[in-house]
Amino acid sequence: MEKIYEIQRIKQIVQEVEERYKIRCPEDAAKVAAHFIGDDDREVFFVMCLNTKNEVVAVHRCHIGSLNASIVHPREVFKAAILNNSASIIVAHQHPSGDVTPSREDVEMTKRLAESGRILGIEVLDHLVINYKAEYTSLKERGFFS
Repeated sequence: MEKIYEIQRIKQIVQEVEERYKIRCPEDAAKVAAHFIGDDDREVFFVMCLNTKNEVVAVHRCHIGSLNASIVHPREVFKAAILNNSASIIVAHQHPSGDVTPSREDVEMTKRLAESGRILGIEVLDHLVINYKAEYTSLKERGFFS
């Protein structure tokens, strides 16, 4: 006889914040990401879940990688967005070296996430490469979204 498992609850840690972050431009998103992951010593892939007013309703450290790499799967990226009824997401990761130049892998991952978001109905607004000073490169501004 085969067992069937029912998932009854996925735990999220709730932390109150004094201000609600509103994203109006890539610079706003870069500041939020730098606040949470900017000074980490390894690559961290970060997801900001947004409501219809582009307010951040949840953040998720999706993946912690190595010094210079992070393997990310769409299912992990969109999990927090689905759980928080997000209208859209902005993803970011930091380069511990401080260099905000996107790699070929960053571009490929961005295209994969954008396509996954279209299928799920959760738009990927941007993918930022950031550093601890909140300097950034927006892959949307660079034209890597189709």
